[in-house]
Amino acid sequence: MVFSASPSVSLRVGDAYYYFKRQILYLLLSLTAMYLAYKMDLNVLKKWTPALFILSFGLLLLVLVPGIGKKVGGAVRWLDFFLFSFQPSELAKLSLILMLALTLANIKERILLFTRGILPALLLTLLVIGTVMLEPDLGTAAVIMAVSFVMLFVAGANQLYLGGMALLGLIAVIVLSFTSSYRLRRIMGYINPWKDPYNVGFHVIQSLLAVGSGGLFGLGLGASKQKFYYLPQQYTDFIFAVLCEETGLIGALVVLFLFFMFIVRGLGIARFAKDRYQALVAAGIITWIGMQALVNIFVVLGLLPTTGIPLPFVSYGGTSLLISLFAVGLVLNVSSKVNPVRSRE
Repeated sequence: MVFSASPSVSLRVGDAYYYFKRQILYLLLSLTAMYLAYKMDLNVLKKWTPALFILSFGLLLLVLVPGIGKKVGGAVRWLDFFLFSFQPSELAKLSLILMLALTLANIKERILLFTRGILPALLLTLLVIGTVMLEPDLGTAAVIMAVSFVMLFVAGANQLYLGGMALLGLIAVIVLSFTSSYRLRRIMGYINPWKDPYNVGFHVIQSLLAVGSGGLFGLGLGASKQKFYYLPQQYTDFIFAVLCEETGLIGALVVLFLFFMFIVRGLGIARFAKDRYQALVAAGIITWIGMQALVNIFVVLGLLPTTGIPLPFVSYGGTSLLISLFAVGLVLNVSSKVNPVRSRE
């Protein structure tokens, strides 16, 4: 899909295959990272998790330093390293999951308490969310919030506390959405994109045109018309719209089914994991990737306001692919230690 969606944009740098070739390189590096994560000793990972969390948090702060963070589309989310860009929030999501898994595994029965159980995990989450919001990136912050909630639920946290946290989180999202001018414009564009079709409603309208043009079987691979400078971010955040246009409803359903099976199998691995820590790692990673896919697809279909969240495994982007496949390698690592007799019960 990157190969099909990116040629028109690639020509800006004089090579129609520019993004495709880079994505192939990212894929090879990411598959290597996945294999290393699969073979990794998880006890070593536990030992280095605090250092990884501190590093990722430091990189998040570095993005906010004027002149260092790269600004794209009004948000500062990237660090430039010579030939490639790095998005620290992707690493922060994984490092937070690992840190929460380590913390919640050590808390054990105290998870039923608030101050000695839920509060430490909540503070870690708020630390990352607060920094991400300064970029600003409400979509990523919402995904992180949802992942933390699921991990607390899996760890056995008091459901009354979880209900209160969910309510407060929802209120916070609403308040943040309506107290920021640019977020408010996006919400207005989501509610009625045709009121301002050349500005805030442009993304949604072009995305829906791409999805609707695909019909049942699609226009054929490479035949998208919307990718020719009509649909913005056609090879990144809105690549699912191009996929729908070229492969139709059938192709879209195949992708949705694959994500559904990924989530079902991943949660099955978490259920039968060897210990509490491994179960939390698997549940956190699967929730993160599943939530990110759901948000991206909902945005493309006009069911959520526009965010800057890519579609896992499909959108162009080295950082997202590398971190996502490394995380998948950790889930495979957990899976390799599942008791096959217990998993069949």
